[in-house]
Amino acid sequence: MMTSPQQKAGPSAPPQSLPADDDVLAGLRAPHKRLPCRLLYDAAGALLFEKICTLDAYYPTRTEVALLRAHLPVIASHVGPDARVIEPGSGEGIKTRELLHALTAPSCYVPIDVAVDQLQHTAAALRLEHPGLDVQPLTADYTLPFELPVPQHAWKTTLVFFPGSTIGNFDPAGARAFLATFARHAGPGGLLLLGADATREPATLLRAYDDEDGVTAAFDKNVLAHVNRVHGATFDLDTFEHRAVWNAAASRVEMHLVSKMRQIVRVGREVVSFRAGEPIVTEHCYKHAPAAMQALLASAGWKVRQVFTAREFPMRLWLCEVA
Repeated sequence: MMTSPQQKAGPSAPPQSLPADDDVLAGLRAPHKRLPCRLLYDAAGALLFEKICTLDAYYPTRTEVALLRAHLPVIASHVGPDARVIEPGSGEGIKTRELLHALTAPSCYVPIDVAVDQLQHTAAALRLEHPGLDVQPLTADYTLPFELPVPQHAWKTTLVFFPGSTIGNFDPAGARAFLATFARHAGPGGLLLLGADATREPATLLRAYDDEDGVTAAFDKNVLAHVNRVHGATFDLDTFEHRAVWNAAASRVEMHLVSKMRQIVRVGREVVSFRAGEPIVTEHCYKHAPAAMQALLASAGWKVRQVFTAREFPMRLWLCEVA
């Protein structure tokens, strides 16, 4: 199993009183324990996710990149010149580069992410690659209210770019709220290019989310290192194991961290008890069928303009316009 430098680290902050509305502590106090999936993407998590995307087991990245490359000329013709591109959860920016190179004279690019170092690195690289592009990185949790930076250049159309099947990390109500928020940010005439996965074959999914090299396990367990560091917790990562579960009734993959034993963990000044075999849910990955995705988009204020579908796996790029 891969181990990041932070995974063995104990708490770097003294015990603290956490606010009553703290979602980390609230999730660990819940009858079915959970942690917010944003914790997966700290600096160490972002690097581990980059490695996951290179694995043969993890089909979504390579499938979506191929799909994007095949249809970028058509997508660019819909977007037109002088576009403003907004990308929540921009990450390493591999797909971003493909998109920006295909567009005609894009005006500005706003990447939004919580991984500050990666965000700044990607922004600096894109400024070198596109000297005329106004690159305005925004460090923010895009699930919470935020304000977009004021563009320095005029633009004609706003394109919200949300690839990677990340929409599947939201429950349906959360996905609807997220899509509605970005419909408002895009404004009249705005467009959305959304990547979504509808794969439902359990063996394929479980291999993708629990790879034989243990990279996804390291990625998942890094959440506990994150909580140790930020919340002064005392999780021993060796006493938890990663598990991926396909929940067919809910149409989602679930990532769990399962306690190997009965134990007590301190989180700030609070204590949280675990039974042997008790899981913490760290992420849901919904796999929406096409009809469900179209209904979700419509309910959030988007009208589907064109859909591009991969051949090997039922992954799609949804090109939509503000309704």
